[in-house]
Amino acid sequence: MTDAPDTPPARRNASSSLRRALGILMYLAEDRGHPHGVTLTDLADGLGMSKSTVLRLVAPLRDVRLVDQDPDSGRYRLGPQNALLGQAYLERRDTRQITSPVLHRLSADSGETVHLVTFDPPEIVYIDKVESNQPVRMHSRIGNRQPAYCTATGKVFLAHSPDDVVEKVIAAGMPARTPATITTPERLREELARIRRRGYAVDDVENEQDIRCVAAPVHDHTGEVTTAVSVSGPAARVTRDRVQELGALIVAATGAITESLGGVVPEREGPA
Repeated sequence: MTDAPDTPPARRNASSSLRRALGILMYLAEDRGHPHGVTLTDLADGLGMSKSTVLRLVAPLRDVRLVDQDPDSGRYRLGPQNALLGQAYLERRDTRQITSPVLHRLSADSGETVHLVTFDPPEIVYIDKVESNQPVRMHSRIGNRQPAYCTATGKVFLAHSPDDVVEKVIAAGMPARTPATITTPERLREELARIRRRGYAVDDVENEQDIRCVAAPVHDHTGEVTTAVSVSGPAARVTRDRVQELGALIVAATGAITESLGGVVPEREGPA
């Protein structure tokens, strides 16, 4: 009986590099001590690698945006492409089974289109949608991106984001998309404070002409906002008189999703 041939050195080296690259992703995913990202030194020290090794391993991860690097601070954090992997995973577990019925019920109760949205500053990304049965509908689709500063879901994320994220969105520009768009940092910050007090956000025809939207956050077990849910429709149907009613419906829906996923809804800052 002959011994099995040794694994070729090139294959061993590739396997080792893959494990260490995956270690970088896991470090960025698990390290909550650095909410704004980690430095090259953090990664090298935390993983027991040299800086040159980390740079070599992180380069292809950056190329496919599994890792992003802040151009100003140089810090590393998970990139948005992880959402694709996460979405594939979520489709194979109970999360989608929990979320989908709530979104469909919210669409039925409101009579309007419902979106589930994630945050990739300075934009938001639609990751799920329940179409309304109304003859006039939203022309959005899963994967579409919109600016955060003028959308209800985007303002939800910004209201619960650290100052540097808000500044990044402001620095990206706040051009008027409709006559109602908030275009100054001062007014935006006032609006974000109002959202924290009220518990939901309103896009009052700020992103698209004749479209009004109301949104609220979904929280994880630490209280961080992971996704946002919105109800959107023509301003003639989603009137200002309906905003409070829709806000209550959405807050109830996102609260149910948060609870079902083991999340925690933080206390509001004060009266709306």
